[in-house]
Amino acid sequence: MTVKTARYGSWKSPITSDLIVSETIGLSQPRLDGEDIYWIEMRPSEKGRQVIVRQTPDGKRTDINPPEFNARTRVHEYGGGDYVVHDGTVYFSNFSDQQIYRQIGDAKPELVTKECSEDRVRYAEAIVDAPRDRLIAIREDHRQSDQQAENSLVAISLTDGTTKTIARGNDFFSSPRLSPDGSRLAWLTWNHPNMPWDGCELWGVEIAADGSNVHPQLIAGGRRESIFQPEWSPDNVLHFVSDRTGWWNIYRSNGESVECLHQMEAEFGAPQWVFGLSTYAFESADRIVCAFVEKGIWSLGTIDTRERTFQRIETSYTEISFVRASKNRALLRAGSLKESLAIIQMDLATGETTKLQENNKLKIDPGYISEPTPIEFPTEDGLTAHGFYYPPKNRDFAGPADERPLLLVKSHGGPTSATVAMLILTIQYWTSRGVAILDVNYGGSTGYGRAYRERLNGTWGIIDVDDCINGAKFLAQRGDVDQDRSMIDGGSAGGYTTLCALTFRDYFKAGASYYGVSDLEALELDTHKFESKYSDNLIGPYPGRRDLYIARSPVHFTDSLSCPVIFFQGLEDKVVPPNQAEMMVDALRKKGLPVAYVAFEGEQHGFRRAENIKRSLDGEMYFYSRVFGFELADQVEPVEIENL
Repeated sequence: MTVKTARYGSWKSPITSDLIVSETIGLSQPRLDGEDIYWIEMRPSEKGRQVIVRQTPDGKRTDINPPEFNARTRVHEYGGGDYVVHDGTVYFSNFSDQQIYRQIGDAKPELVTKECSEDRVRYAEAIVDAPRDRLIAIREDHRQSDQQAENSLVAISLTDGTTKTIARGNDFFSSPRLSPDGSRLAWLTWNHPNMPWDGCELWGVEIAADGSNVHPQLIAGGRRESIFQPEWSPDNVLHFVSDRTGWWNIYRSNGESVECLHQMEAEFGAPQWVFGLSTYAFESADRIVCAFVEKGIWSLGTIDTRERTFQRIETSYTEISFVRASKNRALLRAGSLKESLAIIQMDLATGETTKLQENNKLKIDPGYISEPTPIEFPTEDGLTAHGFYYPPKNRDFAGPADERPLLLVKSHGGPTSATVAMLILTIQYWTSRGVAILDVNYGGSTGYGRAYRERLNGTWGIIDVDDCINGAKFLAQRGDVDQDRSMIDGGSAGGYTTLCALTFRDYFKAGASYYGVSDLEALELDTHKFESKYSDNLIGPYPGRRDLYIARSPVHFTDSLSCPVIFFQGLEDKVVPPNQAEMMVDALRKKGLPVAYVAFEGEQHGFRRAENIKRSLDGEMYFYSRVFGFELADQVEPVEIENL
């Protein structure tokens, strides 16, 4: 085989945008119901519709919700906890009206909730209380237009759809869990300005014979203790994840005190951006199957609840989530350095795994796949930051001997979130064309303990930017990349980090903002309830520290910006409204800097439609090719670039 020499960025790759969007689906929320297995598929080819899929033991697969239904809730705007299944009956939130429907077999979905025919009353994370013929769910009520939405925990009659409030008065509720014997209910709750990973409370009540709640009890948590995923064991013992030691570990309560099942400097929890997350599950009363993350890499293990002993399960997986279990088997969503996400069933006796559904079915030659390497690098104040480095790789090409690769630094959203080390085709799109990638877990990211997560408190727009720049410098000093052709991109909060890096520093030569924040004050005045006080911890209380909001908003300092930027924006985004991008574009346009703006009708926060995912991926590559003057191997739809 002859290896051709070509400039970095101009290599021809089989990993095209058409291939990615045509063959890729989103996978989430696997569930077990007897011998049947369910999960959700987000299908870009169906305009991002979410479909509940059932697989029976004989391998037969069925779409549950008909084509006119989209199983997706908008509670907290990020959703999750979109459906529940009990004895073959599925209950799901429908996107268009946000009501709960009941699906039995092939019959038409039947409306359960009847409070509001529009989407102003929304439901998430429903559980089934079969003895009382009701659902218990989170409700978000938007009917009082002059006030913020009211969040509460409610019971919904499966007979007539009437609701009864179980808990209210706090700003947020999540994670209702009913004990197997039906006698007790637990849930999480928290108040502004906290996010659930800052601190929340775990409450429990006893359920009387008439269905009323008695003896409410605060079990764990507080303003400075984050609780995650309460769960009842088969023998009615309440378990939960707490970070009281600085790491999210698994605990249990005997009603009067709590004990840790196994203490580790590892995270058995994750930031609760969406409902329905699960990092552990009970195989039996005696054994927990659990996922945990160490230095950004996820692994699988078991805990013996009697002996409180921990054992690792050796797998190739480096990203694991949505853990479910039943006798001798586990169900999870997982991916590895060489494989994209899939719904996996594991035989716990033999360790044998079966792929039930894959994120994509592409079989790509390993010669085009760049495997990430975890890196640690020095950053400000003598601290260390983390990331994953993907070198360019394409079996057919090599770069010129006198040239170093372009570097694209990726800043993840959240910002309280994390990037993961696994096969991500949108990253391979770049590396197979000769662009190196650094995916940064800057200070504030999860997976490295509470202290690392809290580095960003009061310093958003500073610490994250420092870490992105220092990671890029580290690779340039090592000789891996070309310092003079370094770029940065990010979505949402990652878009804010990108714009701060491009505005307040002069290291990167170009960048791309995906629905990124440019005006912190405008965001504070025009965003949804869940995140409306998020910035109090990340920046400072508003309006008391309005000065910080102004000082850290790129839109006010466009005179300092001296490199090209492309913006991608959904026009129905309620989290970061379009005016955030448009104000920045106008400022750059007036300054005469190269700028491009690509807006998408019908898209919200994050792109779900195949044609828009393709357009943004190709559009960003086209933008850089024009800015840095290299030829693309494939013809892509041009983006209009002003002032170039």
